[in-house]
Amino acid sequence: MATFLLLFSGGGMPQSEAETKKVMDAWTAWMGKHKDAITDPGNPFTPVAKTITKEGKVTDGPVGEPASGYTVIKADSLDKAIEIAKGCPVFLGGAKISLYETFDAMAMAEQGVRGASRN
Repeated sequence: MATFLLLFSGGGMPQSEAETKKVMDAWTAWMGKHKDAITDPGNPFTPVAKTITKEGKVTDGPVGEPASGYTVIKADSLDKAIEIAKGCPVFLGGAKISLYETFDAMAMAEQGVRGASRN
């Protein structure tokens, strides 16, 4: 089972109580349908972002397109993750999703240490 980050960009918040209810109902239904896959339901982001370089320079704004929120899921394959993402209610607000597969760097490092100690 792999872990995937759904990184949202663009879109907007509902403008009326009726829109808010529609969107929240959609999120509740989507999260209920995929409760076994969602490991972190995430949150929307504020527009505040900073870019920080390895030299410690800090500038206003993100690297690239501003992100507007995220959700983390687990899926058996990239195709399954895409299927889950396609139903995400973030599209109701006009957002797009960038889907990233993650890996457990600490587990890999630990395996490397264990493998090296066997030699």
